[in-house]
Amino acid sequence: MLAIVSAILFFIAFLINAADISTNATFSSTNVMLLGLTALALHLAGIGSGWNVRGRRR
Repeated sequence: MLAIVSAILFFIAFLINAADISTNATFSSTNVMLLGLTALALHLAGIGSGWNVRGRRR
């Protein structure tokens, strides 16, 4: 799930950079790219990868 969010953030950062859109400092292409890298790092760390269902053993 976080990998998809990361890909979307990278695409938004690419569009901001490619279209040369002037945004405020909060939504600059570098900041959006860093948010994407954070989401990717969390995904690789195993956070947000889904629910872990544990069954009862008898």
